[in-house]
Amino acid sequence: MNLHFAQEMRFLLHIETWERMMNWNVVKRFANAASTYPDRPALVAGTTRLSYNSLQQLAQGVSAQLRPALRQGRVGVLGTRSIEVCAAFLGTAWAGGTYVPLGLNHPDARLISLFELLELDALIVDRAGFMRLSPEIRRAAPPLILVPEDEPGTFAPLEEGSPAAEQDTSGSPAVVGPAVVGPDHLAYIIFTSGTTGMPKGVMVNSRSIGLYLDAIHPWYELGPEDRAAETCEANFDLSIHNMLTAWSGGAALHIMRPLDMVSAARFIRANEITTWLSVPSVVALMRQAGGLAAGSLPSLRLTWFCGEPLSVQAVRDWSAAAPNSVIENFYGPTEITVAVLRQRWDGEGPVTRERGIVAIGQPIDGVSATIVDTAGNPVPDGIPGEIVLAAEQCSQGYFKLPELTAEKFRTFGGKPGYLTGDRGYKDPDGVFHHLGRLDNQIKFKGHRIELEEIDARLREAAEAELVGTVTWPMTGDVVGGLAAFYKSGTVEPEQVRARLRQLLPAYMVPDHLEAIADMPLSSNGKVDRKALVAMLDNRDQARAAS
Repeated sequence: MNLHFAQEMRFLLHIETWERMMNWNVVKRFANAASTYPDRPALVAGTTRLSYNSLQQLAQGVSAQLRPALRQGRVGVLGTRSIEVCAAFLGTAWAGGTYVPLGLNHPDARLISLFELLELDALIVDRAGFMRLSPEIRRAAPPLILVPEDEPGTFAPLEEGSPAAEQDTSGSPAVVGPAVVGPDHLAYIIFTSGTTGMPKGVMVNSRSIGLYLDAIHPWYELGPEDRAAETCEANFDLSIHNMLTAWSGGAALHIMRPLDMVSAARFIRANEITTWLSVPSVVALMRQAGGLAAGSLPSLRLTWFCGEPLSVQAVRDWSAAAPNSVIENFYGPTEITVAVLRQRWDGEGPVTRERGIVAIGQPIDGVSATIVDTAGNPVPDGIPGEIVLAAEQCSQGYFKLPELTAEKFRTFGGKPGYLTGDRGYKDPDGVFHHLGRLDNQIKFKGHRIELEEIDARLREAAEAELVGTVTWPMTGDVVGGLAAFYKSGTVEPEQVRARLRQLLPAYMVPDHLEAIADMPLSSNGKVDRKALVAMLDNRDQARAAS
């Protein structure tokens, strides 16, 4: 009997060890770093500094509160850059849930629609998110809402009797490792703009994010002496990159508050930031604030730009300010998991001369890129077409949108792939270049926006069928603003604007809104966006001449 028991225990121990080795949980890397560097700083926000051990305890505390409530597994997180959002991300994954960051600036109607679509098991809010909990949102939210307590990164249920309310969360949580999940476990859902008027939820599994981190590790390895900046909002997948790359290597992640973003150069110098990732438009803001003097950012050793075209002027300004930094331009839709093409800036290029921007480069390991024509056939080098990406790290598609998933996600060369909708070409050196969108999707202030989504809401707000949204003004390929037009009727522009604020995030509400008697149409009867831009340009030129 004793021999049998000993054999059984050895077998169970073997199974447990195998499960730990095969655990695809995205926070396993963080847990390993916390074991190796327990007393090193993991998270810095203002004057608050949390060690890896302290941050792990916060994650375990959130996990203990979530586990009794998990059914579907999806946990919504409503907040901005904060300790609470970081703890929510780690705690959700630690519990074996699916992290669903929601835009803090989404209007109530959109949040309520997302709650109905997602059927969340729980909602976690930081202090900014707590201010958004209107009676309407609370009625649509799941039964368990975790709200911040006085101690940073800790939460309590908003309502008595919720699934976690009976859990004893006093004192230090028990030391429990991350939940064991497989490669197909849904790690997170990121929502991007959609043409129908509702955003699309991109589903990324544990395998995809794991393969991405493995691919970039050889040349993006961070260590315990590194200090990374969190420049991105929670509902931008670059924020997940920032968290996981920093915490995989024992680095400290420094959260940038809104005022820090205004004075980003000062923040970099004050915290001796060593690694930086942001959208390129931040460079223009820093230049305007006078923060890009030559040699002014000496602590930086690695810089990534992603999410928007990187102009040659911007990269030259950054290179002069950060002479010790390697600079990489990255490209990749959320659907293919963060980023998949990279181009190192060598001081002169490579440059996409048609647009005055840095080339998007070549695929990372495990990824293939192809340029195809309208029939889906590969085209020769130098010929423009649609950029198609294929990789095992491709996402699972769009949440509850099977038809759109089937349309955009295909198999290419035996790998799962994605039709990006981006126009580009490959040069004879094998370098890829980005020429813009095939449709009306743009990048504005770091956000991916479908102009058709604004149009859909504008029809509703203006009670008009003929509407058109354009990017204006433009500085090269950088979008300076949004302008929208609708065929004049009974609704005044200010009333339309007020309605749009209830239907769209603030960054999607057009700066210029105008009712016009005659909407320009193309030969096929569609709204002629080029004519609308020309009209704005002509007015601008007339004002300048007067």
